Amino acid sequence: MPKKLPQFETFAKHIGVRFDDINVLKTAFTHRSYLNENKGAGLEHNERLEFLGDAVLELVVTYFLFKKYPNKNEGDMTSYRAALVNTVSLVRIAETLGINDYLLLSKGEEKDKGRARSIIWADTVEAIIGAVYVDQGYSAAANFVSRHLLEVIDIDEIVSKKLWLDAKSRFQEKAQEMTGQTPSYKTLKESGPDHDKQFTLGIFLGSVQIATGSGPSKQEAEQKAAEKALEAKGW
Repeated sequence: MPKKLPQFETFAKHIGVRFDDINVLKTAFTHRSYLNENKGAGLEHNERLEFLGDAVLELVVTYFLFKKYPNKNEGDMTSYRAALVNTVSLVRIAETLGINDYLLLSKGEEKDKGRARSIIWADTVEAIIGAVYVDQGYSAAANFVSRHLLEVIDIDEIVSKKLWLDAKSRFQEKAQEMTGQTPSYKTLKESGPDHDKQFTLGIFLGSVQIATGSGPSKQEAEQKAAEKALEAKGW
């Protein structure tokens, strides 16, 4: 059964935005898969809003960095922006706002709790930004991004600790600097059905295992392992 309109009004109140047309927000939460199972619902999926929201998000963050770092070059600011608007950051916003409770998904997508759900969350955050922009304009959208991203993430820490590099890149850079070795990764375990696989990988310096990490893909498991290895080494 479709989720009722008052829920979207509740979400609008939660994020502090008064929508003139609440259906714009409802569209932001409507995944394409939901329409495949509810063809007569009279709804539109959120991909156009996601496209718009992605551009608005990038502009807001770009201008923030442009003002904050008057002496940084284009390459540096591009790296910082990538760190701020990546899937991890958007998923963090989605979790904080409880976006999953409002999503309109197909029954199949409802069951998927792996990487695919994280991508849906990130896309929905962009669609919400697009919805705020369409309904209330740029200032409201920029305010949303500032409150839920720029005021929450410590950009100074990202810059000082080179956190714009992913964990694998940071560990490799440190390992080569400190030990002269390049880390390697090995799959230690695979479990779960095809639609919900879990991989556990070890990260090694030479023959010494430094840490392990798990995730729904080998790439994510490698990142987790690298994060733990950075902690284990105090790097």
